[in-house]
Amino acid sequence: MTAKKKWSADVTKHSDALDLEEHVFESDDARKIAASLKRSAEHSDRRKAEPFRSAMSMLNFYINRAGKNLPAARKKVLEDAKDELRAAFGRPKEG
Repeated sequence: MTAKKKWSADVTKHSDALDLEEHVFESDDARKIAASLKRSAEHSDRRKAEPFRSAMSMLNFYINRAGKNLPAARKKVLEDAKDELRAAFGRPKEG
């Protein structure tokens, strides 16, 4: 694989905003994904935005980079993680 194709994996692994737990996006439990992102965002001293925004941005980044290659079941878990993340930060559910 060329370096151009690997940049998004590198961002996910070495983000300047968050130190992610390994395999965080591989869980089948939306609540666990949200809790992990929340922990990472709250403990990061390198993020530029508030913890909620940083965590949601990383989740959206992952979903968007996977794009059409993301199976429907995985996408559902990750989309559900957005609602769980909102709940974890006391934000209203979207929609």
